[in-house]
Amino acid sequence: MKLLIISGLSGAGKSIALQALEDLEYYCVDNLPIGLLPTFVQQMVGSASQWSGQDIAVGVDARNIITDLLHFEETLCALREEGVEFEVIFLDADDEILLQRFSETRRRHPLTDDQTPLIDAVKKERDLLQAVSANADLHLDTSQNNVHELRALIRERVAHKASSQLSIQFMSFGYKNGIPTDADYVFDVRCLPNPYWRPELRRLSGQDDLVRVYLEQEPDVLRMYDDIQGFLERWMDKFMADNRSYLSVAIGCTGGQHRSVYLAEKLADQFRLRHEHVQVRHRDVS
Repeated sequence: MKLLIISGLSGAGKSIALQALEDLEYYCVDNLPIGLLPTFVQQMVGSASQWSGQDIAVGVDARNIITDLLHFEETLCALREEGVEFEVIFLDADDEILLQRFSETRRRHPLTDDQTPLIDAVKKERDLLQAVSANADLHLDTSQNNVHELRALIRERVAHKASSQLSIQFMSFGYKNGIPTDADYVFDVRCLPNPYWRPELRRLSGQDDLVRVYLEQEPDVLRMYDDIQGFLERWMDKFMADNRSYLSVAIGCTGGQHRSVYLAEKLADQFRLRHEHVQVRHRDVS
């Protein structure tokens, strides 16, 4: 049995994540009081029902009693003492995006009232969930994701990963659209020759053969790849020894179309030789 604790800001996609896991045959419970988690898991493990031994996903959010949130770390310690295998997934998004989503859907934020406007409720929720975020194994920034992309992200990064193995994601992005906040490492490759300035390559991406051939003829591109690959290889064993479940590596260029895409693909191909769970995500490729 595997336990996933799904949390995050209201409007960041927690309900969508739970729905995606339910479609993948997880037994999902939303807004279970944190203090009841150890008892709930024991009952599920020892149950003779059809759910015995089934993977479980539990939603935790700011609707929990504040004292429960303050004792979140104690609850995780109790789960570890019981030998429960679990991971904490935290979903986040920019404040502006959260405000926009609530405005578009006309949903009520769980912490708003007559004295608390929406923007203050979002800030209060961040403070309440700080302990949950600090203990998360994986942070997902959903600011750039629609519903379908988030479902795919949950399937790829969470549900299909063996819990004992490290899941590695290489993400390309464009600095003009902002730096991803959920990356463990960010590498800036804007200093490399830019295929954008070649008219015949401008509309292509780093996944196209013509762009790859162009970049592989540039010594600085190959040196940059060797440096990033060597750095990650040297420290990968440390990540695994620290029982890390996830590692996210972001490669950024100006537009997120050519150089970062090429390097993310090339690095993923290399690391797939040693690691089973390697994904590539191109955030800004249309």
